[in-house]
Amino acid sequence: MLDQEKDNLSVLISDKVQGPFVTFILNTHVAHQDVEKDSLALKNFAKDAKSRFEKKYTDLSWVPFQEKIDALLADASFWRNATKSVSIIINEKDIFIHRLNVPVDNQYYVDDRPYLLGIIKNNQFNYRYYLLALNRDSMQLYLVEDNRAKPVSLPEDAPIDLVSALGDELTGGDVNYSIQGGTGYNGSSKEGVAYHGVNTKDEEVKIDWTNYYQAVDNYLKDTFVNSDKLPIRLYALPENQTLFKKIAKNPYLDTSVSVSLSPAQVSIKDIEKGVKKINAELETVETTAYNQLLDKKFVDQLVDIVPATDEGRVSHLFISTANFVNETTEMSNEEFDRRKVLNKVTDKVLKTGGKVFVLDQKASPDEKTLLAILRY
Repeated sequence: MLDQEKDNLSVLISDKVQGPFVTFILNTHVAHQDVEKDSLALKNFAKDAKSRFEKKYTDLSWVPFQEKIDALLADASFWRNATKSVSIIINEKDIFIHRLNVPVDNQYYVDDRPYLLGIIKNNQFNYRYYLLALNRDSMQLYLVEDNRAKPVSLPEDAPIDLVSALGDELTGGDVNYSIQGGTGYNGSSKEGVAYHGVNTKDEEVKIDWTNYYQAVDNYLKDTFVNSDKLPIRLYALPENQTLFKKIAKNPYLDTSVSVSLSPAQVSIKDIEKGVKKINAELETVETTAYNQLLDKKFVDQLVDIVPATDEGRVSHLFISTANFVNETTEMSNEEFDRRKVLNKVTDKVLKTGGKVFVLDQKASPDEKTLLAILRY
């Protein structure tokens, strides 16, 4: 099975995979009785897809497609993945699974191209970045994707706390250093280290604080492997952010949006609340910028968008989810055909280097149902 969850879309519009394609879009559940309904929905769609496939592609065999469908139906773990929905795209050689976090209309398509709109909708505001949870004396790095945060396992030489980063280089003369017992990172206290001794000075504390942040920045800049060049965003108290920003020279550090709270003594749920706050701000910034494109030449009727797409003139295509509202529980032939047209237009825009957005109506530029920004 070829699982292209990471960059599934670019592969599907490339010349690396060839059609015809059979696409299934299904809502998924975790309760046992609902899981059985989900697998039954795929089974029934597969019967209809076979009929449509054999009528459309009379010289091709359905067998390779059915074999992959049967393998999914028999895979119990596949049906117990707790995402809202799933896109299953099959061609003769491969199967592409893309887990979605948006609700969908259960549907199937048989065509020369895969159905991409569900994946685009899901990926629209799926921000990937690293979140640096930073205290004065400790740090933890998280990989953020799909509004979820996963702690990054760092090696022993990583500056996860003040002692491991500075060791004998801690300032102090007569100052003794210790991490207070607590429930923060590495057993530390809520926010900081304990200094005790006869000559404790605020300046010495500030030096260690500064040196520690320098070590964290150096590690993330010079040692940590950020192969996807993802942004690094901050979850830290305002004063800690201020100092770290003064010190940091990492080109991937992005301080435009952050969480101004202490990450000490927080649960993963608290971290993910911060992630959702960041993502909501990023979404607002992004959708606000879309309206600026209205200063350029555009068309907003499908009859004009189709030929402009064929000519490679579309740089940005906005499709409102209002286009996908079913009037009945069963998709009409008219709506099915309209979705296929929009999918075909989407495929062409992407292949000519354009961008496609599937947005809720209120997030669309000028709340338009369809909008194509033209290159010329």
